[in-house]
Amino acid sequence: MALLAGVVITVTGCGGTSSSPTSPTGASTGSAQDVSGVISANHGHVATVTAAQIVTANAVSLDIQGSATHSHTVTLTADQVHSIGARQQVAVTSTTEAGHQHTVTFN
Repeated sequence: MALLAGVVITVTGCGGTSSSPTSPTGASTGSAQDVSGVISANHGHVATVTAAQIVTANAVSLDIQGSATHSHTVTLTADQVHSIGARQQVAVTSTTEAGHQHTVTFN
């Protein structure tokens, strides 16, 4: 749990106005915990890496639609998921939807 306490997810893009952080969901698997993060320039997208994804450290694709009217996908390699669990910074670019894309930064 202490290993992931400082992990933050940031999504940039889209001209929204909210930059409020979202709290971790609290669900856990062993010492890992689901990680939800700060989403900047957001208009309803949500990015969460689950505890199970962190523990297994396999490649994952995250749908970050949340309450937005469109979806984006963020793809993380196994190495990137492992790095997120180790509190190392990882930045990836989402798919382009609705004429824009987001940079998602996990740190």
